[in-house]
Amino acid sequence: MDLHSGLPYWLIKNKLFNYHNPLKDDLVVDVAIIGSGITGALVAHELCAAGIPCAVFDKRTIATGSTGASTAQLQYEIDVPLSDLIGKVGTENAVRAYQASLQAITDVEQVFESVPVRPSFRRVSSVFLASNKQGLRLLEREYEARKYHNLPVSFLDADALFAEHRIVAPAALKNKAAAQMDGYLAATGLLKHHLKKSDLSLFSHTEIINYQEKKGGYELLTGDGVTIRCKYVVIAAGFEAGRFLPKQVMRLVSTYALVSQPVDPSQLWPERSLIWETAIPYFYMRTTSDNRMMIGGEDVPFRNPERRDRLLRWKIKRLERKFKQLYPEIPFVVDMAWCGTFSSTQDGLPFIGPWAGKQRMLFALGYGGNGITFSMIAAQLIKNRLLGIKDERAKVFGFNRLDNS
Repeated sequence: MDLHSGLPYWLIKNKLFNYHNPLKDDLVVDVAIIGSGITGALVAHELCAAGIPCAVFDKRTIATGSTGASTAQLQYEIDVPLSDLIGKVGTENAVRAYQASLQAITDVEQVFESVPVRPSFRRVSSVFLASNKQGLRLLEREYEARKYHNLPVSFLDADALFAEHRIVAPAALKNKAAAQMDGYLAATGLLKHHLKKSDLSLFSHTEIINYQEKKGGYELLTGDGVTIRCKYVVIAAGFEAGRFLPKQVMRLVSTYALVSQPVDPSQLWPERSLIWETAIPYFYMRTTSDNRMMIGGEDVPFRNPERRDRLLRWKIKRLERKFKQLYPEIPFVVDMAWCGTFSSTQDGLPFIGPWAGKQRMLFALGYGGNGITFSMIAAQLIKNRLLGIKDERAKVFGFNRLDNS
């Protein structure tokens, strides 16, 4: 299925990683990673750094699935506010999830300090706007919850919000722990690095059409009839992981994004913050390294690619209008627009680790609006599991929580 359409900015900005290497012969490897987006790339990085032999497989050109359509905002906030998440998964797990997301931003930063890959990683502030009076009440609850659990947060009333960010809204929560980057460049850069330095095996245009559990591992079959034998298989294929799951654990959502023509840096909003809102679906915005503005949102339940694509022109107009309501003085001329499909979960958390009874099939499913931070957590959890290192985060993000839903 097409995961996106239109003109995703990252695939235009960057030179395409024009890598064509279908698997032609049977292969034996310790770990097979299915999916070459940012999740698969981070898993491969962690395993290579730990000396664990692995191979990455993708049915497409490398990293041209959902990663190409991501707006790549890194925030510790999860789609479900902490004050609500506590009611869904309990205080301990909710707080640990938020703390893990916060740490993951630094961990991503350190990954790209350790390799010669520069994916335009930039620390920025995050501004979470109250869209209305109901949103204001949410922010008041959320502020108290985050403050009580020592998460970075400050409360801006309407006057402070306008003074600091020139935005007219009832209030906002702000922190300086967020970041942004180029997810496509990050994924392809990591894979290229480990191809050269770590003997990573990377196969494009190789679709896994069947699998069978064997003693001590798995046997995978490709569309070309080639067999892969592995001790472990890691599913990092986003919502296309459904064929490997006993039941559906996510909802599919269509989302829309625009990027503007470049502007003079002086015309951009203060601090080049990540800005988002309490309304559901929420509107969000960021800047790029070449001084463009990227905005997105207008999410709707996914039905089929044709319906998703038909809505694009109408969604462009709605997103433009929302931007103008926030910053009418900033010129926003659309240069590129695209729509994509992603997955969300009921509690806003990813699914990481094995399904019960399938201990050698490990899932790295960074569902929700925090895909990259979740991908970093997944990569670390999977590495630690293979090394026999206990990690308390496993129970927070594992499938075990489905038993309690």
